[in-house]
Amino acid sequence: MEKKEVIYNGESVRIFGTDVPEEVLLCFTDNITAFNKIKKAVIAGKGRLNAGIAAMIFRILEGNGIRTHFIRQVSPTELLCCRLDVIPIEIIVRNVIAGSMAARLGLKEGIVPEEPVIDLCYKNDDLCDPLINDCHAVALGLATARELERIYGMSRRINDVLKPLFAAKGISLVDFKIEFGRLPSGEIILADEITPDNARFWDSESGERYDKDRFRRDMGKVGDAYRIIYDKVSEIAGSI
Repeated sequence: MEKKEVIYNGESVRIFGTDVPEEVLLCFTDNITAFNKIKKAVIAGKGRLNAGIAAMIFRILEGNGIRTHFIRQVSPTELLCCRLDVIPIEIIVRNVIAGSMAARLGLKEGIVPEEPVIDLCYKNDDLCDPLINDCHAVALGLATARELERIYGMSRRINDVLKPLFAAKGISLVDFKIEFGRLPSGEIILADEITPDNARFWDSESGERYDKDRFRRDMGKVGDAYRIIYDKVSEIAGSI
């Protein structure tokens, strides 16, 4: 497998083409950013931790019948994945009110809604990924109504699989952000990793945060928090 052209040059994850046209290489870095890349830092070992967390969660989801783009982990910081036509919609699944939803609606963080809340955002850096609804997504040609139905169903299924697994390890899966993509056949599958960079993990008892919020809010010990989630996911993966 040979690394080729840069497809996506992100801060925390970079995507490269390979000598197999149907495959790409996800390379996790130690970089971390917040507030539209205004705040930046390097957390030693974060790329290795996130790659491991992502790979284990992909395997857990695949074992529960959820198709993902993951093929295999090829190095401590690199995952080989299927090349997809990525749908430019970010899906945010919220089990607990936190972050932007709390700020936007004037709510206190920690409120647990009766049912998980699912937000859609148009993935567009120039527009700062604005919140949209189903009608917007269809009008913009991002996805059809039938594809959105599939996306919602898969998002809920991913949540139904992961939430109790983390709860059994004393971790509340507060929320997570994912993306989907189309295979050449048109089938929609998960096209994004779940790590502490794009999900919130709180200690079920103390409320201690083990995710990127530690960086956003200058709480310190970011690497230690990511290591805790790596260890918890390792326990989950080893028990199923």
